[in-house]
Amino acid sequence: MEAVQIRRKKDGRINIKVGNKVDQVVTWTLIILSILTIVAFAFFNYAGLEIKSAMTETAYNLKVMFLQPAISHFSMEEAIYQMVITLGLAFLATVIGAVIAFFLSLMAAANLSNKWTVRIVRVFVAIIRAVPTVLWVLIFAIAAGLGSEAAILGMLFHSVAYLVKAFSEAFEEVDKGIIEALQATGANWWHIVTRGVMPSTFTYLLSWVFLRFEINFGVAVAMGAAAGAGGIGFELFMASGFYFDLKEVGFITYGILIIAIVLEVISTRLKKRYFPANSN
Repeated sequence: MEAVQIRRKKDGRINIKVGNKVDQVVTWTLIILSILTIVAFAFFNYAGLEIKSAMTETAYNLKVMFLQPAISHFSMEEAIYQMVITLGLAFLATVIGAVIAFFLSLMAAANLSNKWTVRIVRVFVAIIRAVPTVLWVLIFAIAAGLGSEAAILGMLFHSVAYLVKAFSEAFEEVDKGIIEALQATGANWWHIVTRGVMPSTFTYLLSWVFLRFEINFGVAVAMGAAAGAGGIGFELFMASGFYFDLKEVGFITYGILIIAIVLEVISTRLKKRYFPANSN
């Protein structure tokens, strides 16, 4: 439904406007971005570009990559081991981040903390969340050195900020009557959290944690080479950038895709179990 603004002019005529300022801002933003995109393409350097040969080579590379997957520089056991390494990095960053985020989100929820604490925590996590996960990983790679520690710290930092926002919003959705009833019985703050807030929000927290785990798995793959964290991401980097083995790139891509599908299936089953009303 579009907003309709009706205003009466001084001469008595009625001026009707469809839409609001938000719609106008979105529309003009899309128009400006479209214009800038067209201008950018116009200024590209197309010297030496042969579109026909480029398309032919791209099609051949995709054919070799996805129709002839194979491994030549490591064994199947090594591939499984590296995949477990990547999953382990994502798991550690998610679990540790969820624990830290739980306590910070209690301070960021308006119905459980005072307004100044809420503002400070929210501003702090907003600043962290504004910086992409990849950049945090690279920052810690410089500060702590290349390795799995940098990858975990970078993913952990952003995971905490991400989950604090999600958890605190879930806490604020708790029925006020539950909190007021517990306060009337003389329950202290921690009893309100454990007896009133947690039972009402546990399934939501679990869903957010698993969603973040899926995100961290993708980041762990990308950071396998950039932060020297190892795992299947490092093997993908070596196959694509060092060996230029398209068959091996295809094999690794299929492996990552299978893990992603498995995680999605688990996530869907969790949603059907804990959120039957929203699973359709």
